[in-house]
Amino acid sequence: MATKKPPEIKPHPDDSVEAIAYKSVEQIPTREPNDLNRLGFHVWRWLTDSANTTLDEQITVSGSRLLISKGEAKERILQALKDMNVTIPRL
Repeated sequence: MATKKPPEIKPHPDDSVEAIAYKSVEQIPTREPNDLNRLGFHVWRWLTDSANTTLDEQITVSGSRLLISKGEAKERILQALKDMNVTIPRL
């Protein structure tokens, strides 16, 4: 039985909202790498306003197992977004 090569994955451009959201959570310590994926997705929801909630709520809803407090995670995310010159929607 022959198998095909898997399709190539095209990363988002560096200036896309998706890339910015996931990059903003890179330095947050979590129990497992997938926790960062969940957190990055919820930051993306917050940035695009598809969740219509605050960043605090999105951090909680993500269910990410953080190794720091939620308040510290929020500060780190906001600082990372400021460093990338991203307009903060609302807190």
